This record gives sequence, C-alpha cells and structure tokens, in this order.
Amino acid sequence: MNQADGLRHRLSCKPIVVTPGICDAFTALIAEKAGFSTLYVSGAGIAYTRLGRPDVGLVSMSEVAETIALIRERVDAHLIVDADTGYGNALNVERTVRLFERVGANAVQIEDQEFPKRCGHLDGKVLVPTSEMVGKIKAALDARRSGETLVIARTDAVAVEGFESAIARAAQYREAGADILFVEAPRTQAELSRIAPALGAGVLLMANMVEGGRTPMLSAAELEGLGFALVIFPGGIVRAFAQTASDYYASLATHGTTQPLRARMLDFERLNALIGAPEMIARAKRYEAPPSGKKTGDRR
Repeated sequence: MNQADGLRHRLSCKPIVVTPGICDAFTALIAEKAGFSTLYVSGAGIAYTRLGRPDVGLVSMSEVAETIALIRERVDAHLIVDADTGYGNALNVERTVRLFERVGANAVQIEDQEFPKRCGHLDGKVLVPTSEMVGKIKAALDARRSGETLVIARTDAVAVEGFESAIARAAQYREAGADILFVEAPRTQAELSRIAPALGAGVLLMANMVEGGRTPMLSAAELEGLGFALVIFPGGIVRAFAQTASDYYASLATHGTTQPLRARMLDFERLNALIGAPEMIARAKRYEAPPSGKKTGDRR
C-alpha cells in the first residue's frame, strides 16, 4: 500500500471517515460491498457474537487475531482493530501490535483501563495510571513494523475522573506519540465540542457513536464540524442483527414458517451471490481432474 492509499493519508483529508463496526468476515464483506473502505473490528462485537457475552474483557488476543486474519482474507478495506487494554502490560502490548499488524490490522486501538476492561459505556471502569498508559503507547509505537500502522490511544477517564482529567490524559498520550486520540463517552454535545480545541490543531480525533450509550448521537457531518477526523459505529450492526433475529425467531415460533418475514430475507440465490458462491464454483472447475480416460495434455 503506497502513501496515497494509506489510512493516515485518508484521515488527514476531508470528509470525515465514517467507519462501521464489524465482527467477522461476513459483516466485513457486506460493509465493503456497501462502499466502506475503512472498517472497525469491534471487540464488543466479537464478544456479543462469538461468546454471546457482554464486553467485559472476556475476548482474548488470539481470538481477535484469528478474527482479523479471517476478515483480511476476505476484504481489502482498512481495518481499525479494538485491542482493549493490549491484554496486559507494555510487553503484552508489544506482542499484540506485532501480531495484529502481521494478520492485517491498519490501526490498533488501546485503552487506559485496568484489565479486565469494560465497555466504554458501562459503569464500574477502573483506570491505570497515566504513566502506565504512556508506556503502553510507546511500546505500541516501537513494536509496529510500519509507520503506516496507526496507534489509537483511548481514554475512559470521563466516566471515572471527569472530563478535564480525560483531556489531560489525552494530551499526555498525544505527547507520547499516539497517532489518533479517542476520548471515550463524553456525556454532552458541549463536551464533544471542547475536545478539538483542548487538544490542539493537527491532532487526529476519533468519536464513537453508540446507540443508547452515554454520548449524544450526532451525524458524521456534525462531528466533522467539531473537529473529528474519524467516527466509528462499532456495535450498530449487532444491534440491528439482534432485532432482526429476535423478530425472525419469534415469527417462526408463532407461524411455523418463514413466509411472514420473507420480504426481509435474502433468498438462497441472492445470499450465494453476495458471498461469491458462483465465482468460487467456477474457479474450482479449473482445478478439477480431466474426464476419465483422458490424460492432461492428451491432444487426441
């Protein structure tokens, strides 16, 4: 990937980068086909769909790495990966960044919570000292093989220590060299509007829109006007799936048929077209054995 194609270059340009959350290769494929060139591999999304559990630090580094690898095999989009706390101390962060970069991450996000962490919009979070997070950021920067692999520093201090502390922490993470700053869960539009002026011009800022979360839902255009370069919608697809699946299973249990919801479903052929079944079957034919009795290269 050359400089002009890199995520860093794209984030330095307008418009704001709108990034949907994904949790597997299937959602990644659908998002890319919808036109998105940057995707967010959501740790919460993996916890919800792979474990059927909340985002409370249960997902391991190896499970996320496997997910990244499967996604990267299927799509070409830039992948921003939620690495939680880095799964331990600074040495764990080194290993996490090296592994995630190797399997296809273009940006790795780490946060300043104690391990095990909690979703940024849940109560009960505990923070590590600022100095420890600074060390983790430096470890992440040292571990990456390419300067095009971005390090995102997230602070959860708004909910624990207050907005001013969150800004102070983010400023120190900027000084440590983080490529993107992420102040998680500001509580009002006024707080959102204060982040860019407080952290200075030229800083790449990320916003997180969670349906029903602590932060007011703003449009991408509104967030761009407040100085943000990147906005993620990390769990929206899982919430959409959950509603659709609930409706589907309830309807099937009531009616004994899927007919009432057929209009909301892809049929067999359309689903296979979406995932590329015809192309794979055609490609497989190139490797089939020749008809019985005729050897490869036989010109009779």
